Amino acid sequence: MRKILVIGIGAGDPDFMTVQAINALNRVDVFFIPDKGEEKAALRHLRNSICDRFIRERSYRTVEAPIPARRAAGDDYRGAVHDWHEEISHLYERFIMEELDDGQCGGALVWGDPAIYDSTLRILDRLQRKGRAFDVEIIPGISAVQVLAARHRIALNTVGRPVLITTGRKLTADFSGDADSVIVMLDGEQAFKRVRAEGVDIYWGAYLGTPDEILVAGKLSEVGGEIERIRSEAREKHGWIMDTYLLRKTDGD
Repeated sequence: MRKILVIGIGAGDPDFMTVQAINALNRVDVFFIPDKGEEKAALRHLRNSICDRFIRERSYRTVEAPIPARRAAGDDYRGAVHDWHEEISHLYERFIMEELDDGQCGGALVWGDPAIYDSTLRILDRLQRKGRAFDVEIIPGISAVQVLAARHRIALNTVGRPVLITTGRKLTADFSGDADSVIVMLDGEQAFKRVRAEGVDIYWGAYLGTPDEILVAGKLSEVGGEIERIRSEAREKHGWIMDTYLLRKTDGD
């Protein structure tokens, strides 16, 4: 049976590769390399450089595929994501069924960790439910969330309290309740601007683990505008941006 290794490659720095991930790279016959256009060429180049650096035990080849852009969600976010995943699933299906021979191993290199806001596992599950026969093995990676905490030298949680991981779309609702530490990912609109800033600290990072890494921390009321400016300038310079941040309520501390 064909096998797919979904390998978490960490958040930007090749040194984040675990021993398990390096061993997995050396089991792969063919790698699926997503191509998200010139704006995100750096992500494609990193995947290729990781293969060049760590694979020593076998020959391999890569298959690049252009990833379609998701349509504007409007009021139907779940529907837009469903349709987008369906489009991408056709690319994975062709990769698995046409590029892999029986008994061969394919590799999908996932930025960060496959379990945290990544669609690869859902797409492969969708193909298996359609009757495509292949096995899947998951190799965890160091996520942007972990790197953010390490760079700012903080714990994600306060004593005895939970941490919530959410998206920019859901932040306002999720941060208005009992949660006092909220990690925000996939935020293209700087949703922290809609949060009541008094009594809130922010720990923000962009391009984590890369030479272009940027960090800002402080009271949201004082550094929110600075983050907006820095983020806008960085996006203009690089053509893309990947950032995440922790919001923490400090009232009563």
